[in-house]
Amino acid sequence: MKLHLKNHFGLALVLLSSLYTYSTFAKPNESNIPLDDLQRFTAVVEHIRKYYVKPVDDKELFENAIRGMLAGLDPHSTYLDPNEFSDLKVNTSGKFGGLGIEVTMEDEVVKVISPIDDTPAYRAGILAGDMIVRLDDTPVKGLALKDAVEKMRGERGTDIVLTVIRKGETKPLKIKVTRDIIKVKSVKSKLLDDHYGYIRVSQFQTRTSEDLEAAIAQLRVASHDRLQGVILDLRNNPGGVLDASVKTSDLFLDKAKLKYNGLIVYTEGRLPGSKIEEKSVGGDILKGAPIVVIVNEGSASASEIVAGALQDHKRALVVGAQTFGKGSVQTVLPLRDKHGLKLTTALYYTPSGRSIQAKGITPDIQIPNIKIPEQKDDDTWAMLREQDLSGHLDNKQDTATQAQKDQAIAASMAKDSKLAEIKEEKPKKPLIIEDYQLNEALNLLKALALIGGDIDRTKNVVLNQNKQEAVKTKAVAN
Repeated sequence: MKLHLKNHFGLALVLLSSLYTYSTFAKPNESNIPLDDLQRFTAVVEHIRKYYVKPVDDKELFENAIRGMLAGLDPHSTYLDPNEFSDLKVNTSGKFGGLGIEVTMEDEVVKVISPIDDTPAYRAGILAGDMIVRLDDTPVKGLALKDAVEKMRGERGTDIVLTVIRKGETKPLKIKVTRDIIKVKSVKSKLLDDHYGYIRVSQFQTRTSEDLEAAIAQLRVASHDRLQGVILDLRNNPGGVLDASVKTSDLFLDKAKLKYNGLIVYTEGRLPGSKIEEKSVGGDILKGAPIVVIVNEGSASASEIVAGALQDHKRALVVGAQTFGKGSVQTVLPLRDKHGLKLTTALYYTPSGRSIQAKGITPDIQIPNIKIPEQKDDDTWAMLREQDLSGHLDNKQDTATQAQKDQAIAASMAKDSKLAEIKEEKPKKPLIIEDYQLNEALNLLKALALIGGDIDRTKNVVLNQNKQEAVKTKAVAN
């Protein structure tokens, strides 16, 4: 049986996210529970009932015990009350309520994995790696993640002040965010230097691959059918729907030319049904035109699947910074009385067999996120990754021409998806100042186009050049 996996990584839009699937398993064998441990647990419950400073409701006591038991496993396994269980079933159409940030809890502090593009939190200046210590006047310490998420939610138009600790700042920052209905446009695109496409995917939703296909068609039309390559920007993309990431990867892969039996991603776990393989079924929409993928510390889960698949199959040059490292799958188990259990049951792997868990995707070429001309040491401080979370799991031909097809796709799909109009945009500042990583990615894409898309050759040239520059720098310093 093929399980349909989805990824919702921290909805504080607020989002609580992870790859997950709904399933029902056989009743556990209760006889395997150690009697001594069970007796010790019962004794603790009785002591709390008798001696705690104030009366404790039995239901609250046991629910807290269950939550604690799961929290000790890893950051993504959790117990779901009826409201949480219902919230987890929210559809993935791209419309949510809240702030627009992906969050997790670490050491009693809410940490931002990434802000979602064009959401209230993004516009207010919340950054990946920010540590939220106060919600209005309420300290975060002592709150469960679900309670913090609930407090960040609210009616559209209402404000919340987030007190944030940020690396490089000498004191906490107070940032006011106005809640809104979050309508995430997952795909945006534009032309760079006439013939190179830039596509930004902020999150993987159910329509992302279709919108991406429309964007490529529009780019071809805008470039007068002279599109020479594409930059796929997955920075601060926290993930989303697994099927969308698989379809996105498959857009750029030709199954007839692939190694690893055409794999895009696979999962492995102890449970029957947890071993899943997703394979390429189509052809390359770009017909071999070069691709550069940009990632960073905020690229997680489904975005890591795309980067890993394109990297393993040598279809794209991956650049930027080490990704987040969210490589686990959670299964949602329904319990009695509308409660549920979200339990980590599998890990996913790239086509070559690499586990992403707590490690992430290592770019072919590291490009630091620096500011030009203001270059400061703290511009490149490390943001939160999976490995930083307490208790994380370790890594163990029809006759129509292509141009006619593109015109048809662009006309039929652009209206539905409401993608931004594709046109050449002249930035207010030079690209190297506006976005250093993107500027370097564009230079690499041009190099790839010149040498026929040879990724290994491009990578080796750049790495050798970097080594030579490092030697020169060291010699000057001495």
